[in-house]
Amino acid sequence: MSNLVVVAKVVAKKGFLLDVKSSLLNLVAPTRLECGCIDYALHQDNDDLSVFVFYETWENLSCLDNHLQSDHYLAHARNVKGMIEDKEVFRLTRVDG
Repeated sequence: MSNLVVVAKVVAKKGFLLDVKSSLLNLVAPTRLECGCIDYALHQDNDDLSVFVFYETWENLSCLDNHLQSDHYLAHARNVKGMIEDKEVFRLTRVDG
């Protein structure tokens, strides 16, 4: 079975860039220690600094679901409430073998 790849785009509302970035950065270290986390990397768009993209690789959907219920993820969600302009999440499975 293929690993689960997640690409998540988060756009900070105007005036909240530093708060959102700080909260996103706080997710990285504890998430990388989670069971089933293979890769968890945060990127920031070079042309629009309000755009952040996570590239994540998980062993399976269950590991991702556990992440989404973790204390640090739930704290992040509370911290950025009202600060996010847009969010898109893609859950991907490799199809080329």
